[in-house]
Amino acid sequence: MKLSLIALLATFAAHAQTPSKTGPITVAQDGTGTYRTVQEAVDAVPNRAQKPVIIRIKKGTYREKLVVPAGKTHLRFVGEDKDNTILTFDDHTGDAGGHNTHTSHSVLVQGNDFTAENLTFENSAGYTAGQAVALHVEADRATFRNCRMVGNQDVLFLSTDHTRQYFKNCYIEGTTDFIFGASTAVFDHCTILSKKNSFITAASTPPQQTFGFVFLNCKLLADTARAKKVHLGRPWRPTARVVYINTEMGGHIAPAGWDNWKNPENEKTAYFAEYHSTGPGANPQGRVGWSYQMTAAEAKSYTLKAIFMAKEPWLPK
Repeated sequence: MKLSLIALLATFAAHAQTPSKTGPITVAQDGTGTYRTVQEAVDAVPNRAQKPVIIRIKKGTYREKLVVPAGKTHLRFVGEDKDNTILTFDDHTGDAGGHNTHTSHSVLVQGNDFTAENLTFENSAGYTAGQAVALHVEADRATFRNCRMVGNQDVLFLSTDHTRQYFKNCYIEGTTDFIFGASTAVFDHCTILSKKNSFITAASTPPQQTFGFVFLNCKLLADTARAKKVHLGRPWRPTARVVYINTEMGGHIAPAGWDNWKNPENEKTAYFAEYHSTGPGANPQGRVGWSYQMTAAEAKSYTLKAIFMAKEPWLPK
């Protein structure tokens, strides 16, 4: 049976308004894109995609509690401008919604093979709010380039053991334990800003995992008004593993470097190490006796291939 002209026109219009399932999708608050919110765009893409699905996000402050579910694989967020394309929310531990560290996220990424570029991930709960996660990553093989993760306590939560994340040319700021979790993560040429006297990392690396957090060629800075004695890390789990290689450290880094989280037993099992730290915060002779100063040969073994291929083949492109 032939369709009427009106039916044909309606069908054409419907298809014209449906975004390509494989091509770029645009998010713009002013209505000039495919969607107005990032969550709408994520919900619209097909499940279990095997090739990258690009979501381009125009400048704006997107106040939404965003979730990339496990079924949404190979998503690629591309912001228009990292300083002015902001994904933000303000949940925090102990708020009226009953949130805790695991649920306070502004953005939760569960889908594997996720990529983000030129974006700010923010939790705007404020300096006194306590634990307030900006970006919570459970996904394996996640890559973040030229992004900002900003907030205060517990900003970047890399929660899942035996998952891998790569951060390149990113800026991360916070107060207490603001890079924390159980994953294997590499921070490559990143800037890390401490906003008060506290701890940069709280790794919970499981005992059977070879690598925890690895900082390569990074720069450690401080809000000097409040941050004058900052430790490189403390062990959230006794077998925490954190390494800084060729990292420039400001004078805010505590001479001892590391903290045992008020438990001397952690000193027997945690692996906290440095190689060729530079700047006024570098103090190899003054570090706690249970931390490590690596040899050149040991540091050379920390390649992306060695770190990320320990589980199964993957190298960030």
